[in-house]
Amino acid sequence: MAFLADALSRVKPSATIAVSQKARDLKAKGRDVIGLGAGEPDFDTPDNIKQAAIEAINRGETKYTPVSGIPELREAIARKFKRENNLDYTPAQTIVGTGGKQILFNAFMATMNAGDEVVIPTPYWVSYPEMVSLCGGTPVFVATTQENRFKLRPEDLDRAITPKTKWFVFNSPSNPSGAAYTHDELKALTDVLLKHPHVWILTDDMYEHLTYGDFKFATPVEVEPKLYDRTLTMNGVSKAYAMTGWRIGYAAGPLSLIKAMDMIQGQQTSGACSIAQWAAVEALNGPQDFIPVNKKIFEARRDLVVSMLNQAKGIECPSPEGAFYVYPSCKGLIGKTAPSGKVIGTDEDFVSELLEAEGVAVVHGSAFGLGPNFRISYATSEALLEEACKRIQRFCAACK
Repeated sequence: MAFLADALSRVKPSATIAVSQKARDLKAKGRDVIGLGAGEPDFDTPDNIKQAAIEAINRGETKYTPVSGIPELREAIARKFKRENNLDYTPAQTIVGTGGKQILFNAFMATMNAGDEVVIPTPYWVSYPEMVSLCGGTPVFVATTQENRFKLRPEDLDRAITPKTKWFVFNSPSNPSGAAYTHDELKALTDVLLKHPHVWILTDDMYEHLTYGDFKFATPVEVEPKLYDRTLTMNGVSKAYAMTGWRIGYAAGPLSLIKAMDMIQGQQTSGACSIAQWAAVEALNGPQDFIPVNKKIFEARRDLVVSMLNQAKGIECPSPEGAFYVYPSCKGLIGKTAPSGKVIGTDEDFVSELLEAEGVAVVHGSAFGLGPNFRISYATSEALLEEACKRIQRFCAACK
């Protein structure tokens, strides 16, 4: 009898975490490495949010919390959905988890049976299919194209849905591509979903506040209220509020699903960290004026990276609408010989050779289900981004 669970054979380690760890390991050995693999803002958590956590500690808010979250945070979440997304949820229809990952995992765990299918557009965040597999489901991938700006076409969604489909996972703005859907583009997808009443929608809105130019964010159930009774809308404080290490994600949806997720979480971790929850209350209820300031900084970084990458030989980089990632193609380098003498056969070869030759750590696109591309996180300083892009240009020019 094998000791480890069979489910582990269906799951791969997180590529983004692996790249970040490899960059840290090389730095520890003295290598000059610029890590562009982590999806983490370089801004500090705003002072008012940190102060709220300190005050919570001083008040003695250090005990176990209710599984689904403290009442004050669930009330703040309900107000946020009404204020920003025009969605009506009661606090009882919300749930707080230890990061967005736990929200997603608990939703799958509470609903998935063997043979259930989950439709996931590619490129996807690396954890979606692994969570589905761990929970006994089957990921069904639907490819997008760079020509279509990595956005799912409604006809492709329609073809992917079968009687076994339980969930459609939707992420806008997208990790890894940064693609974001307009109201009209969303309406075309929700029209398809209305034709398939057995399909539930899990929408990951983690990058909601990080869209650029005149782009206006919308979430699926806001565009099509008829989907309200079968949509779980997930969000969190990690990205827009620079609170990645606080580990607070949240969601709202039908009460029956929230209760099922509460049951799973009650046997898993119970409530999230009490101090982090009080900090999240301040994040959602407090001043929001720093968000547009940070957005402008991210937008300038995006423009810098897109411009410099498009000057690199063999690289083609579209300009995304949101998040803090670009997803350039390295198709023009496939078949070329790297400075080491190795032939670049895949996007994974490309990122490996780039790291060895120039000390720039990025994530290969095949980890996200679509290549030959690679993901760069521009959530770091302009100076580092400019230096990294110069190194990428130099590496590409040296490939023959």
